[in-house]
Amino acid sequence: MKLYDYELSGNCYKIRLFLSILGLNFDTKPVDFYPGREHKAKALLSLNPLGQLPIFEDSDAIFCGSDVILSYIAENYDKSGFWYPKKQRLSIDNWMRVADEITATASAARLHDTFFYDLDIDTARAGALRLFRILDEHLWFSEKRGDDWLVETPFPTIADISCFPYVALSEEGGISRMDFPAIRRWCDRVKRIDGFITMPGIFPTSKAA
Repeated sequence: MKLYDYELSGNCYKIRLFLSILGLNFDTKPVDFYPGREHKAKALLSLNPLGQLPIFEDSDAIFCGSDVILSYIAENYDKSGFWYPKKQRLSIDNWMRVADEITATASAARLHDTFFYDLDIDTARAGALRLFRILDEHLWFSEKRGDDWLVETPFPTIADISCFPYVALSEEGGISRMDFPAIRRWCDRVKRIDGFITMPGIFPTSKAA
């Protein structure tokens, strides 16, 4: 297994995090996303014509897009069957689409503030806050039912892995989580999953917390 990786990318981090939780060994190929824009170079465009990361190789097959990669890894390497259970796949897939919207908003705001991308920062932040309100309300009601995760399962799923990074990194785009207590509690639960690894901007919490 090989991951074409940029350390500061939340989408690449999703893959590193999930592989770590499953205890899988893999190689990384660092990509100079910024400022080098290596992901737009001919060699990587031959692997992903969209010019995006992450890119994942396994057994001579190539997979692009974080959610596609998460689904592939869960289906082929999760011995527990907990991370992408068949009965909950519709709900999991729906939350992974929400993760895409979080990437389009909270991640866009982070690109503006951290990597100096020229985009409509007010629209990006407003969109992220709208999604955070939806997410916080959903998590609050889940907690009232006794559930800890996005999907009604006793265990986290790849939906939680998919949504987590750009929520946890949102303050790098000027988006505070102070008004979203259920989101903050959920982030702490994710950080206590066995095998959790950190990245710049996301800090682990104590297992005893």
